[in-house]
Amino acid sequence: MVTAVLTSGFTAPSTAGAERRPDQPPQPPPAPTTVDGGAWRSGHLQGMAVDRRAGRMYFSFTDLLVKTDLRGTPLGSVTGFTGHLGDLDFDERDGRVYGSLEYKAAKAFYIAAFDGDRITRMNMDAASTGVVSTVHLREVVRDYTADMNGDGVFDGDTADTPDHRYGCSGIDGVAFGPSLGGGGGTLLTVAYGVYANSGRRDNDHQVLLQYDVQRWKRYERPLSEDAPHTSGPPSPAGKYFAYTGNTTFGTQNLAYDEHSGDWLLAAYRGKKTHFPNYTLFTVDGSRPAVTGAVRGQPEPEEGKLLSLLPHGLHDSASGVYGWEAAGQYGLVSLGDGRYYVGEAGTVQDGGQTLQTGRAVLHHWTGRPPNPFAPVAPGHV
Repeated sequence: MVTAVLTSGFTAPSTAGAERRPDQPPQPPPAPTTVDGGAWRSGHLQGMAVDRRAGRMYFSFTDLLVKTDLRGTPLGSVTGFTGHLGDLDFDERDGRVYGSLEYKAAKAFYIAAFDGDRITRMNMDAASTGVVSTVHLREVVRDYTADMNGDGVFDGDTADTPDHRYGCSGIDGVAFGPSLGGGGGTLLTVAYGVYANSGRRDNDHQVLLQYDVQRWKRYERPLSEDAPHTSGPPSPAGKYFAYTGNTTFGTQNLAYDEHSGDWLLAAYRGKKTHFPNYTLFTVDGSRPAVTGAVRGQPEPEEGKLLSLLPHGLHDSASGVYGWEAAGQYGLVSLGDGRYYVGEAGTVQDGGQTLQTGRAVLHHWTGRPPNPFAPVAPGHV
């Protein structure tokens, strides 16, 4: 049985007549209702990030990073990725853009850090221009390559196998926010991709790792696709599990909302018929993770368990809460109840198919099934 739980909508506080004190930082420019990321010979839109104070937007197109202004004018791009560049987020502390980067054939998974100020022209090579550095995530490698059936053979990049601990297919969603275990500080959260496999019981969680990137300078290396490096932290600062039911490739986009204190996880719809297979989940940021049994594992296992916010749609059989909403191609919280939601598409140009992407401004209404509502032009 699926029920809907209503929550109140968000109304942004009025700033009319407010004056900025001399010691206050300059306010960012108004957020436009749409930002066009362009049309490119690339993979589809994977994620977005915004530097509001500088008025810059970043779009990930699988093997291409595009930098624009808030009018959608291209300002630069980074090319040459043969791996999978996924979700993005912007770190206001160091002014860099962080994204997930996968090389599954090489069993190498990285966080790529882009120096946005140095992206000044189109088609800058990722390996030779020095605009991107990478940090290796060995925890992801351990779970991705896990020989779960003990036959001594790793079956590779396929969902049709008992291998891959938790069904790990790599990494996708990334976002900065507080510790999921409670406590202060800002950490980078990295979400697993999870293969869709209806024959397993151990792949029904979203798996989130957290890292303190301010300790990462010693690990950063230039991108080298010919000789993938393994320089990175030995383990994450925390590893967490959110029970949602199996999804198709896990958390595609991840966002932390400073206004509510909650986390949004956007996923492609799952295939298990005994789950509701929602496409958006909210992790309750007011409830720190608790230690408990990670359900469905081949051997009893305890982990740090997260709670879904009890709002939106609810499936009483599985206990899962969620929403029917977009965000799988890009989801950026502005920290005030507004979000940029990514839209992906294609256009034909001279017989070639180009991938398009744009960011569309929405506000959070909390109304099921879809809690996002577009912001009308002129109401930013």
